[in-house]
Amino acid sequence: MTGLARERWPNNARLALSVVVNVEEGSEQSIAEGDRGPEPVDELGVVLKRPVRNYGNESNYLYGIKAGGPRVMRLLAEHGIEATFTAAALSLERAPELARQIVAGGHEVCAHGWRWVHQFNMDETTERAFIAKAVESIGRVTGARPVGWLSRYLSTANTRRLLREAGFTYHMDDYSDDLPFWDEAGGTPILVMPYALDSNDMKMWTAPSLTPAQWLQYAIDSFDWLYREGAEAPKMMSLGVHLRIIGRPGRIGAFERFLQHARRHPHVWIATRRAIAEHWTRIEPPGSKR
Repeated sequence: MTGLARERWPNNARLALSVVVNVEEGSEQSIAEGDRGPEPVDELGVVLKRPVRNYGNESNYLYGIKAGGPRVMRLLAEHGIEATFTAAALSLERAPELARQIVAGGHEVCAHGWRWVHQFNMDETTERAFIAKAVESIGRVTGARPVGWLSRYLSTANTRRLLREAGFTYHMDDYSDDLPFWDEAGGTPILVMPYALDSNDMKMWTAPSLTPAQWLQYAIDSFDWLYREGAEAPKMMSLGVHLRIIGRPGRIGAFERFLQHARRHPHVWIATRRAIAEHWTRIEPPGSKR
């Protein structure tokens, strides 16, 4: 183990752990919002072929704000975790108490779109306006503009350039590494903060679905392996959860047990993605080679 390798994280930490809480509830597709169809992502796996309102699925999303959110916020506070909330801007506008708690808890808000809708089919003008609307809304609701961006899974060939132009410093739409890296195409660098789908709690919603125990074991196995590798060179782990998923009484305990497991290990830096990005920018500026 070389000093140079370990010094990449503060206090020679082996692992930077990024807890990501997705806030999408109230921004999903809906006939009531003028969309062509209802939200297709449904825990029951029901995809309606006709353009009718899915009141049941809407209420399932609302659970995340009414009941799931308070459980998640309580756990983060109990364990002293500063998380990154990837929030669709409209969701925070419609849940002002949640927004207040996020800010009061010292968490970061990363933009997850203006609404939780796909932007992959937007033309450049539409996507630029979509990004600008999210920036304005989150800044107005939280008092701080977002510096990171996560699309609803699919982005466009223009997304990173538009984010650079809008003043974003990092982008999460990438799954290719266990460490940040620079995209310097186009002249203006933007830091890519890779995310993770394999450890996401969405695995308990989509078929074939995992049980909470299976998801927890996978998350712990991921943590343990990266922590082991971190003895030689720094690693980063992303754990993504959703208010409407992990906030259920039968699942929240798995999240608690993961946080307890992580907290038992020394040399782990649990931080927001903004903090990790700012640290990486200082020690591995654009043009440097790791």
